Amino acid sequence: MPTYRILPTAAHNDLVRKAYTHRGYTAAEAEDAARFCEMASVHGIRTHNAIKALHLDHLFGSAVGGCKPGAEIKVIEKPFAASQVWDAQLKLGQSVAFEAMETCMKLADQYGIGQVSVDNAFHYLWGGGYVMDAAKKGYIAYTNCTSTLGEVVPFGGKFPVLGTNPHSWGLPTTEACGFPIVIDWATSTVAMGRVQQLRRENKPLPPGAAVDAEGNPTDDPHKAQWLLPFGAHKGYGLSLLIEVMGALIGGSLPTIRGGGGHPDFKDKPLEAGEKRTSSFYFQVIHPDAIGSGLFAKGRNQSQNVKAVLQDILGHGNEKCMLPGQPEADNARHTAKAGGLLFTDAEVEALNEIAEECGLPKFDVAALPSYEV
Repeated sequence: MPTYRILPTAAHNDLVRKAYTHRGYTAAEAEDAARFCEMASVHGIRTHNAIKALHLDHLFGSAVGGCKPGAEIKVIEKPFAASQVWDAQLKLGQSVAFEAMETCMKLADQYGIGQVSVDNAFHYLWGGGYVMDAAKKGYIAYTNCTSTLGEVVPFGGKFPVLGTNPHSWGLPTTEACGFPIVIDWATSTVAMGRVQQLRRENKPLPPGAAVDAEGNPTDDPHKAQWLLPFGAHKGYGLSLLIEVMGALIGGSLPTIRGGGGHPDFKDKPLEAGEKRTSSFYFQVIHPDAIGSGLFAKGRNQSQNVKAVLQDILGHGNEKCMLPGQPEADNARHTAKAGGLLFTDAEVEALNEIAEECGLPKFDVAALPSYEV
């Protein structure tokens, strides 16, 4: 069983706030960053915790002008009551996403549905966190974003022109099954980080995960150059959907987004008039806006959702897992431990951040441990 160190939540959040303000972000942005990183760690999202957030900010964000601390969101006027369009002006992605989802919920309360699209955006990290938060408040929530780099080859192609483009849905099912169902996935079979990990470990990639430099499928992580969509044409279609939605919003060409992923484009001067930014899309639906009220056996909406889930998980399917269950289980472990859970290596990575912003390091050996 894996063993983790228990880090006090307050100390973790103080470190995150300090790190972001040290890099020039406002107190409000640093608070949003701390809120997000706590949320990711509570739910065991190790790929998008404080370490990853600050690493991405260093690679693509405030250190290189991809994100602008203190930027203000501009609302672009539209004649549609339930819709808003924003120019994020490269504001911190977490701050933009929290505000967009709050706005969508207010619109949904008034109109039954609300949507916010965002241009000139910077990485918001774990989309599942934002929709989970809305689902816990009783809403149906969705978000997608165009990923920073074009690393995925379209179905039947060989040149990377798609991001790992994630979809995230959150459903208000806490009353029915104890937690919100959260369906949150990238549209590539694996992330590029997974390829790099397996390369270090000399282990094969799963089938259908990557292609070599000539566009031939490979399970050799040393030959793998680019990623493939999951589910062949189906994952390609879901990724393409996000690229086209991003294009409708105002997003940039995928090959040059984030500075470019392929050597043909990476670090090359930006052509006059072009841009390199991502786009976000958020949508929230009030459940009452879609309920017919015509539920069988006099059930109400919540009882009907519970009955449907029980039917799905019955008939020999009792061991099947619902999306969002691992995150809920991790949250229970976090609550039981009384603090956020990190590996020794992760605490050392947090200590590098502490050193960067002049805070004392954590004594790894002195932190209490917790077995999952």
